[in-house]
This record gives sequence, structure tokens and C-alpha cells, in this order.
Amino acid sequence: MNRTFLAALVAASSAVCFAQSFEVASIKPAPPPSDPHKFMVGMRGGPGTPDPGQITYSNVTIRNVLMNAYDVKEFQISGPAWLNNERYDITAKVPPGTTKEQFKLMLQNLLAERFKVTLHHETKDLPMFALVVAKGGSKLKESAPLPPPPTDGGPGEAPNSYGAAPKTTFNKDGMPQLPAGTRGGTMMMASAGKMKMQSSGIQIAQLVNMLANQLSRPVVDQTGLTGTYDMTLEFAPEPGQGHGPMGGMMAGPGGASSEGNDAAGPNLVTAVQEQLGLKLEAKKGPVDLLVIDSAEKTPTEN
Repeated sequence: MNRTFLAALVAASSAVCFAQSFEVASIKPAPPPSDPHKFMVGMRGGPGTPDPGQITYSNVTIRNVLMNAYDVKEFQISGPAWLNNERYDITAKVPPGTTKEQFKLMLQNLLAERFKVTLHHETKDLPMFALVVAKGGSKLKESAPLPPPPTDGGPGEAPNSYGAAPKTTFNKDGMPQLPAGTRGGTMMMASAGKMKMQSSGIQIAQLVNMLANQLSRPVVDQTGLTGTYDMTLEFAPEPGQGHGPMGGMMAGPGGASSEGNDAAGPNLVTAVQEQLGLKLEAKKGPVDLLVIDSAEKTPTEN
């Protein structure tokens, strides 16, 4: 075989292998929270973020990582209960130039290699929701236009919408607040039996993802709304639901059903209609499920 061709083949094979693995990955059990009823979950970094060269996952479950790795919602994952209870801190170096699709494959391989995850897909008809505009019209607030980016060498700090990591602040109730000027961000927190979501500069698709995670059902967008919106949503969560990552941070478990905790506020379905002017209509349809055949709680050594 021609040596030049052989060298090119080896280089190409190495590039493929390189693209399938993190350069360095550390996985450790997350320390127990000081307050078992309030904890923070963080999933930061990777392709398409201000920190593409590293991921920093704090207090995450295997279910959280599966959702990112296979681009599925929480309700699409079927497996042992510990997938949603055991928590880990994960940091990993991402090779330069990694695409989002390659990044997903890296996460899949990390799960297979370090947690011995094996799985398969199934399709079932399941209950779901259609999100529509409620009678009386949408109450969503259009986001203000983005300020122009700073010129080279100009004075002042770059706004959060152009890559700076925003600082999380909390109000008197301990709820997270997004800094002014943040775009495409969502904060969630559960405290004293109440869940609060604050979003800035998001589209309906992002709201649909949040609702699907909280309701543990698929949600399809039938609103026809195409803008970018700021919104705040407060509701009474149901225990054991809504553990999915939000593209920002959240604290505590949360979710919703057709029932609610009157003392803490309306359930999620009611809150969406009353506070956002949108309605969740029940329906049924096919859903792709990710079935976990086996997995180990203790990851292999770093």
C-alpha cells in the first residue's frame, strides 16, 4: 500500500477517534447539599456557548446527561429510579472545533465508558399537550431590541448578550433573578413549595421545552408566535417531576399536573393560561423513548 495513502488513512482514523472522546474528563460524586430541599444544578459550556472548550456540570444526574447526549426530554427516558437521584460533578475538556453533533457523541461515549450505560429505542403512543393561544390573546411581553455590540477598543463592558457570563442574584424570597440585558437565558428555582421561572429573550420553542420537562409529557407548539419574549411564571410544583436542565440553572425538584397546591399557587397548566395567556390542550401521539437496559452508579476511575 502507498505509504502516503496509509499515513492519510491513519490520520483520518485518529481524527474520527479524537472527535468521539473528551480530552480529559473528571467525574466525582456531588457533595450533599446543605439544604436537602434546595439545591443548584448547573450545566455550562460546550459548542455554541461562551466556553466551548470545557463543560462544567454541577450536581447533575445521569438522566440530565442522557437528555443532553441524546437530545431527549426527561419523560422520554425509562430506567431505574437512581438515574434521577444519584448526583455527580463532571468537568471535561472539549477538543477545539468540536461540533454540536460530535459533542453529543462524546457525551454518549462518556456514559457508555464510565457508567457502562446500554440502551435501546422504543416508540409508544402517549398523552401529550398542544400549546395554543388562549381565549383573550397572549400576555407574553416582547423582548426589547438588543443594544449594538461594543466597538473595538470602546469603553465600557460588553453586555451579557454578547458572551459575558451573567452573575446570578436572588430576591428576598431566595428566587434567582436574571441580570438586565441577558438574552436567551432562563432561571428556575423551587422554594417553600413554589416554583418560579424567569426567562429573558427566549422563543416559544424554549418555553415548550421547559413545559415538556415540567409536565413529563411532550408539548407541541401550535401558537403561531414567532417573537422573542421575556416572561415570569410562578406555580405550585408536584414532587418527583421536572428535573431537566434549563440551559441555565435551577434549584430543587418541580413539575405540574392538573392538580395544584392552593397555598403555594396555581398548578403549571393553570399558571400558563392565567399568567402567559396560553393554553395547554391534552392530546395523544407517538413518542420516541430511550430505554436504559443497564448502568452502574459508580463511574470508572478518572
